[in-house]
Amino acid sequence: MIGKLLRSRKIYDGRVLRLKLDEVKLSGGELIQREIIEHPGAVAIIAFKNQHNIVMTKQLRHSVNRWLLEIPAGTLEKNESLRRCAERELVEETGFEAGRMMKLFSCYMAPGYSNELIHEFVATDLRFVGQHTESDEFVKTLTMDIRKAPSKIAQGIIRDAKTICGLLYVLEKFPEVRRWIMARKKPSR
Repeated sequence: MIGKLLRSRKIYDGRVLRLKLDEVKLSGGELIQREIIEHPGAVAIIAFKNQHNIVMTKQLRHSVNRWLLEIPAGTLEKNESLRRCAERELVEETGFEAGRMMKLFSCYMAPGYSNELIHEFVATDLRFVGQHTESDEFVKTLTMDIRKAPSKIAQGIIRDAKTICGLLYVLEKFPEVRRWIMARKKPSR
């Protein structure tokens, strides 16, 4: 640690996050305060319907007062495994259940003020079982060719950080991800 934590005071304890104010003494002796959002963590899923098409969501996000194009995602529940959360969120937001799922990577969303760690997955062998959004969620689903992601990001159509990170990662690793998708594909009946 860069300094010594002198005091931590809870300011707000909500349904999804907590806000605390930390007082830190830096190694040089300076006292500083940091507002920290504590978050239980989340998952995001790049769900392939086929080799190139993925399931996306369009969600109304109150904090920015606009609809955002995103990959399916959601917050971990207490004592929930990452995989179980990814499976649950995929069904809730899109109505699709994944036959196969693999974790790709984890990243901090905004470490300047939050400890939220998001875990990105790739899912395949999708089967529609019905969407189950919560009453306060406004979610539409659509399909997008993942190869169009860079232009949609450049045009500002995709502006969500977890979505940008996940899509660009998969595109960078596409040969390996494509091999994983094709190698595990169930034979046609």
